[in-house]
Amino acid sequence: MSVESPSVSAAATTATEAEAPPDREVNLPVMLVLALIVGIVAGLGAIVFKFLIAIIYNFSFYGVLQPHLDPNVYGPPSPWGAGIILVPVIGGLIVVWLVQTFAPEAKGHGVPEVMFSIYHQNGNIRAIVAVVKSLASAISIGTGASVGREGPIIQIGSSFGSTFARALRLVRHQKITLLSAGAGAGIAATFNTPLGGVLFASEILLPEVSTRTFLPVVVATATSTYIYRFVMGIESAFVVPFDGIVHGQAVNGAELILAAIVGVVIGLAAYAFVKLLAWAEDVFEDSNLNPYVQNVIGMLSVGVLGYLFLLGAGHYHVLSVGYSTIQDVLNGGTTSAWLLLLLFVGKLVATCISLGSGASGGIFSPSLFMGATLGGAIGVIGHTLLPGEHLTVETFAIIGMGAMVGGSTSAAMTAIVMIFEMTRDYQIILPLVLSVAIAIGVRRALVASDIYTIKLRDRGRPIPTDRTTNMYLVQSAAETMVKNFTVLPESMTVTDALKRIDIDTSRVIITDGNRITGYVRFGTIPYQADRFTKQTLKDIGSSDFIIASVGNNLNTVVTRMSRRGRHYAIVVNNPRGIPRPEDIVGIIGREEIANAVVQNHYG
Repeated sequence: MSVESPSVSAAATTATEAEAPPDREVNLPVMLVLALIVGIVAGLGAIVFKFLIAIIYNFSFYGVLQPHLDPNVYGPPSPWGAGIILVPVIGGLIVVWLVQTFAPEAKGHGVPEVMFSIYHQNGNIRAIVAVVKSLASAISIGTGASVGREGPIIQIGSSFGSTFARALRLVRHQKITLLSAGAGAGIAATFNTPLGGVLFASEILLPEVSTRTFLPVVVATATSTYIYRFVMGIESAFVVPFDGIVHGQAVNGAELILAAIVGVVIGLAAYAFVKLLAWAEDVFEDSNLNPYVQNVIGMLSVGVLGYLFLLGAGHYHVLSVGYSTIQDVLNGGTTSAWLLLLLFVGKLVATCISLGSGASGGIFSPSLFMGATLGGAIGVIGHTLLPGEHLTVETFAIIGMGAMVGGSTSAAMTAIVMIFEMTRDYQIILPLVLSVAIAIGVRRALVASDIYTIKLRDRGRPIPTDRTTNMYLVQSAAETMVKNFTVLPESMTVTDALKRIDIDTSRVIITDGNRITGYVRFGTIPYQADRFTKQTLKDIGSSDFIIASVGNNLNTVVTRMSRRGRHYAIVVNNPRGIPRPEDIVGIIGREEIANAVVQNHYG
């Protein structure tokens, strides 16, 4: 066994905590400035990404190089005729090459990969991901894959935030904060919903919500939204009419009952979306087919489905983001319950096949599409059965959008606030909240994982289903520490020390008479009697500890232990000056921290 013999100077350094941490921690004002920079980049990124999609879409569908595209308006049929079926296939092959060659983590809808980096990679996302994700997702969306543009901008923003923080060598929690700020800023700019971006980062990404994490996210999202609005205008993603729920009147019982029904139905739909997407990804991944062959099969199916909708309903509908169909439903242009239900099923199938076969894009926009069509269908049925109750397709399409986003992602507040920011209509809040809550409850009753976490769980990299405040971290060191320690001189022989302690339970702190110089846990050292007889405690002592004050909370203790790579904390009641042996009051080790965690969750 190799042992470390601490010198007096090393011991003094340990005692005074003078060592510089490997990473730096900046104060909150500096973090806000860094978040401002992240917000600017995310806002500009959202603008560039939108123009890139427009150029690729116009070229792929119409053979023209044109940076302008209104995604909320139906475009004319492509001059390629039935050849449009091959456009998603060609685009998909390019996407597979980009992803396979440069950044495999750019595959899929992006958010699970961001969550994986937060919980399993210390917040590290490679810079190349932002570039590859931009190109791959723009090509996927522009050539007709049934995916959204918010997932890519989330991964693009988070990639920049992580890369920026790593370049500045920030500590882990600040790196994750800038990563989350970039993601929230991206989604805020994409939908022109700053509050929704803040809540998305808080509900989905941030492991901790506090002043030090929340304020940088707010600054980044506000900045990105301002940048986007300055360049692109103040309109939200969808133009929503204000004649749904009658203004000046309380929401009536029929509206609330139908909103509850929407919640139940969409909760079941969200469950189907979560399971079907996971199944599609597994089927393609387990097929043992070449990735290019997988993509050809998947995108050919999507192309055929889009062309069939053109022949039967007049538009491609399920291809690309589908904003034009959502806007049409919100405008009251589609009032056939059967067509709305068919659009829901078509989008569900097209999205799962697109992502399963290797497309790069998000699930937020498809969720809005599915919610609008399914909610709208329920609105049509409700209006038919109760013609005098002011039940409109538009109202329940909006409610359905929120319920589907909330049900599939578990982000209840994000769904509610984003829909409110899109509609700017407070009258719809009550039925919307009811529907979103029921949808999430129904889906969670059927499957605990949501559209983001199920992918990580199935790959053996789960994150907490319920991310709550770690209350055990507010405990004081005095509440957590143990007192079964013995203070012995470092000059004492190991043989003599063994006569004075119980090696299974007692922990030994060694001193030079004036200072704490080492720590010994005999129960962790293989016993070698012939060797120990020739050694002193100083010879086998370790400096694997920090000095903590009795008044420190456990969060402070654990943070310092983690930064310095230590496994134990010696607790003293002398908060200032060099700790003396007589100041020692307890010890905190891995066992005590584990016990605190268990008691917090199960005690």
